[in-house]
Amino acid sequence: MQWEVVIGLEIHTQLATQSKIFSGSATTFGSEPNTQASLVDLGMPGVLPVLNQEAVRMACMFGLAIDAEIGPRNVFARKNYFYPDLPKGYQISQMDLPIVGKGHLDIALEDGTLKRIGVTRAHLEEDAGKSLHEDFNGATGIDLNRAGTPLLEIVSEPDMRSAKEAVAYVKAIHALVRYLGICDGNMAEGSLRCDCNVSIRPKGQVEFGTRCEIKNVNSFRFIERAINSEIQRQIDLIEDGGKVVQETRLYDPNKDETRSMRSKEEANDYRYFPDPDLLPVVIEPSFLDSVRASLPELPTQKVERFQSQYGLSAYDANVLAASREQAEYFEQVVAIGGDAKLAANWVMVELGSLLNKLGVEIDQSPVSAEHLGGMLLRIRDNTISGKIAKTVFEKMAAGEGTADQVIEANGLKQVTDTGAIEKVLDEMLAANAEQVEQYRAADEAKRGKMFGFFVGQAMKASKGKANPGQVNQMLKAKLEG
Repeated sequence: MQWEVVIGLEIHTQLATQSKIFSGSATTFGSEPNTQASLVDLGMPGVLPVLNQEAVRMACMFGLAIDAEIGPRNVFARKNYFYPDLPKGYQISQMDLPIVGKGHLDIALEDGTLKRIGVTRAHLEEDAGKSLHEDFNGATGIDLNRAGTPLLEIVSEPDMRSAKEAVAYVKAIHALVRYLGICDGNMAEGSLRCDCNVSIRPKGQVEFGTRCEIKNVNSFRFIERAINSEIQRQIDLIEDGGKVVQETRLYDPNKDETRSMRSKEEANDYRYFPDPDLLPVVIEPSFLDSVRASLPELPTQKVERFQSQYGLSAYDANVLAASREQAEYFEQVVAIGGDAKLAANWVMVELGSLLNKLGVEIDQSPVSAEHLGGMLLRIRDNTISGKIAKTVFEKMAAGEGTADQVIEANGLKQVTDTGAIEKVLDEMLAANAEQVEQYRAADEAKRGKMFGFFVGQAMKASKGKANPGQVNQMLKAKLEG
């Protein structure tokens, strides 16, 4: 039987506010356990929550960026459940009247086409604390620093049909919230986590199959692996005569499998009701206008501009605009180096390889945009060749200064003097007289293959410093003259 996969995602995005959503406690990551939990966060008697306006503003920014409906009146509710790291015994969230309604986000597929993914809603809520299971001799420790941290939970429509589409969607959300400056996107620190709802159905069937939720997956790679693992589990289960049970599961990356965590709760299990301590939030049109005016250029807008302004391909534009920091770096390089396509190649290939090797982000690059742009200028004015540029780049990355300083200190200036190049060519051809005779006796097809040998020998003899264009031109004249 042919199966179709149906995937919907719930992405929990930690908003980059300075304080928590209902208290003045700090949200700094990595502080000592239980040093950032106030009486409000602990749910002590007699304390009252006060809504953080900045969290509302950030939620509205996201809503406007995905062309969503912004709820003019949204209500906070109590979601009741009991867990050791939830001190109040309930979580303040939004249910019937969320701040962000229906919207959409376009994702780029592997074949270059775009697919629109619907966003059902995005609602504000507070995070729970964290249970710590290590280093307590079989006991569990509770850290409430995270309790009350503002979250925007982004719920998609079940529009994705493969793990790769799901990853593309999460990457698009990740890029968008970082562009907006409402989340740092650090998945390792839990700033962005994903719950994956996965089901399968026979191809052609309209009704959805029974879904399972994979809870709290926090890397792009694990999202893809977890979904594929769950898809295979469900197919195997049904084809063996079993039945998928709706439940919450966890992904074990070491075993590459999902395992049951608990039966899936429904909304009525949580006994939602409006929080009596919080008034409804009314969004005034003037407030929305001010938020709209503060929006930066969005990723899709930047991709379109990179193609029209710089003549880049859709692929290159999407890669360069994947993060706000990389897009800004690229534009700084272009402003100095002057050649967008050359800059795109160096940022994506050489710089990308260096950053991967060092395991750092572009804002920690050892080669600044100013230095890379200066090096591209020296390629364009023929001071150095593309091959020499790689040596210059390596030395700049090692902290040896600007391109001009590296070129001067290491004698890397390209040889463009025709007399000097001619001397190198004459000596090289004399040393390879037999190959010269074979070249001159060969037909046109064979000559094309043999010509590369002479170019390589000439560049080797000049220690890579001869201008490649001049070498090709003068060498052809000498061989065929």
